[in-house]
Amino acid sequence: MAIETVAIMSPGDMGHAVGRTLREHELRVITCLAGRSPRTRALSEEAGIVDVPTLEEMVTQSDVLLSIIVSEAVPAMCQAVADAVRATNTDLLFVECNAIAPQATLRMEPILTSAGARFVDAGIIGGPPHDSYSPCFYASGEHAGELEELRDFGLDVRVMGDKIGQASGIKMCYAAMTKGSSALYSELLLAAELLGLSDQLKAQFQESQPAVLQRMERGLPGVPSKARRWVSEMQEIEATFAGVGLTPYIFRGVTDMYRLIGDSPLGEETPENKDRERSLEETIRVIADSVRDQTG
Repeated sequence: MAIETVAIMSPGDMGHAVGRTLREHELRVITCLAGRSPRTRALSEEAGIVDVPTLEEMVTQSDVLLSIIVSEAVPAMCQAVADAVRATNTDLLFVECNAIAPQATLRMEPILTSAGARFVDAGIIGGPPHDSYSPCFYASGEHAGELEELRDFGLDVRVMGDKIGQASGIKMCYAAMTKGSSALYSELLLAAELLGLSDQLKAQFQESQPAVLQRMERGLPGVPSKARRWVSEMQEIEATFAGVGLTPYIFRGVTDMYRLIGDSPLGEETPENKDRERSLEETIRVIADSVRDQTG
């Protein structure tokens, strides 16, 4: 199958950048923005993605659909796309790219395949594509090899095998490290701030863990702009670990941390409008003040 048109659902932080990369490599990229937010519409327009009026029109016109949405919206989106595929009798390669547990991916597969679509499990590791950089698109399932054609259009596609759940599983394990460590760093820094020990703890980090301190200074000020979106992803990691007999409680706490950060005034930020000049110290101070306000 020669890929000529790719649909992106939805062109948010990651999706619009993926769409822009594919378009820059001369693929036609479409989406359906019915019911989407003004922010998503603006990102889609900025990336040059073509808006079509209905899901039925979108699946009819596309060869591949990349589902890139927040974790909590996956079941409803899969059902809506399946209904559109069934209604149009379309031959569609549906690629489930979201941060969901392998068990959830296995539940989504029959929803799409029973409607007539071909299903690929995918996990995206890395930030949004830009210039010559692409995150890793791990892919698994019977039809995963079909996605390799997108290597010719700027995406780093890596086929893992023919088992659904492999790609989503590696995404969950990797995100547990990156986002789990950010939550841990945030909590210990907030505790130090609330205990009046921030200067002393920073001095200790500078002495014994300078690389960790640099990582916190570089990464944590941007976390609030993504914290609300990460809540459902952390719940999926919790489910992943519970599903293989490991404790779910570590990531229950991580979920709570991102919910707390998202509830602070900084949780209103988006990746586009976040304060890129705000220091780590100021970031922690604002969130700590919010905790004090909530606890009295």
